[in-house]
Amino acid sequence: MGDRLSNCQKGIDALALTDKIFIEAESNFYKTEPVDYLDQDWFANCAVKIKTVLDPFELLNELKRIEATSGRKSGPIRFGPRILDLDLIFFDDILLQTPDLIIPHPRMHKRRFVLVPLCDIEPDILHPLYHKDIKTILDQLDENGQKVYRLA
Repeated sequence: MGDRLSNCQKGIDALALTDKIFIEAESNFYKTEPVDYLDQDWFANCAVKIKTVLDPFELLNELKRIEATSGRKSGPIRFGPRILDLDLIFFDDILLQTPDLIIPHPRMHKRRFVLVPLCDIEPDILHPLYHKDIKTILDQLDENGQKVYRLA
């Protein structure tokens, strides 16, 4: 919601301002078609690679804090419009499944809007469950309502 590109950049800036997170790489920004809940505007998406001393749960808490600070509110529609949505996709090669956190992200391998930005950063990273690199997973994904356009 709002200025999507600016919201993404502010989220990245907020990550960089923490003393326990270092941004190593950023993808391009993309305009992406909504998935699951389709009656909404397109999104802006990107990916960042970070180094952190935080454990996965501490990092998730930091991401949620940044979302809340940006003005994100819980909405009645899952996958609906939001100001900022920060997801933890991978954490090293950890496999984790708890009620609060699943790593790798459980839907990332089906999401062109996740895979395309990840390929900007590190297309050869292996998915620890599927044992395929991100580029291969992307190449095998049917576009099927998942248009992704690079923003200038």
